[in-house]
Amino acid sequence: MMSEEIQSQLPNLHVLVTGGAGFIGANLCEYLIENGASVRCLDNFATGHRKNIAHLMAHERFGLIEGDIRKPEDCKRAVKGITHILHQAALGSVPRSINDPARSNEVNVSGFLNMLIAAKDEGVKRFVYAASSSTYGDSESLPKQEDRIGKPLSPYAVTKYVNELYADVFHKTYGIDCIGLRYFNVFGRKQDPNGAYAAVIPKFVMQFMKHESPVINGDGSFSRDFTYIDNVIQANVLAMLTQNENALNTVYNVAYGDRTNLTTLTTHLRSALAQFDPQIANIEIVYGSERQGDVPHSLASIEKAKQLLGYTPQYDLGAGLKEAVSWYWKNLKVDN
Repeated sequence: MMSEEIQSQLPNLHVLVTGGAGFIGANLCEYLIENGASVRCLDNFATGHRKNIAHLMAHERFGLIEGDIRKPEDCKRAVKGITHILHQAALGSVPRSINDPARSNEVNVSGFLNMLIAAKDEGVKRFVYAASSSTYGDSESLPKQEDRIGKPLSPYAVTKYVNELYADVFHKTYGIDCIGLRYFNVFGRKQDPNGAYAAVIPKFVMQFMKHESPVINGDGSFSRDFTYIDNVIQANVLAMLTQNENALNTVYNVAYGDRTNLTTLTTHLRSALAQFDPQIANIEIVYGSERQGDVPHSLASIEKAKQLLGYTPQYDLGAGLKEAVSWYWKNLKVDN
């Protein structure tokens, strides 16, 4: 997935992964440890899970700080001795932000600012952060290009755009190098299928495994650029290590560069799971009302990331679903 030249640089790094017990964060921690980096995880376990990092806890190059990015003292403690930060900590989900905009702002804006201040004060070399495709808002242009955004459609989208503005100001004012990665519908191992705000792929997988009908919001025509976790790991490592001055202090789309509508996605999931349990092939797909704040279509241009970072995503939707479904089948427990 990554060149030997890139991987050879990792043993020299001391990396802080905020939200390191979450879906994306835990996968980043695991990859970095496996490739020689020293890793510190900061998490308050509001949405992350201890089981995601349990196998790393005894490793000599891994450390956990149980803390909250809303507390400046926790951020200062977490960045001590750190050379690079992968900031993944956030309260995700458009519906969650609509239901509780104040909390989303506290975590995603105030917490982000706390981390930037701590990174600046510690002299951290590189601050790579999770941005979001929700920043494109009501822009109807496809594919989505980094310099053409619309107005946000949810409080969550507002918070993630504010992150980009703060990162830009901190570079210009304090000289800290920042890179934002606008994730497009990331899926894969360790993604939580439970809870009111579960992402569509793990949620539907769990429902199929329980022999329940998944409910698509709307008529199924809404489309997304679904992005497998290993593509996201690649983008984070490249952003963290790039020496290309032109690649710094900007934002990138992190996606595969293809879109799939929700009906097609759900049909693929059903077929993949039916290989493990033939009864799943007969489960009906149900359609419900559209969800407030949802963007109808999402498709990323990844040309900028390819040209400046050397990003070459290895997993399209089919290859990613094959890996993800296999992992879920082995690791999720359901009672039918």
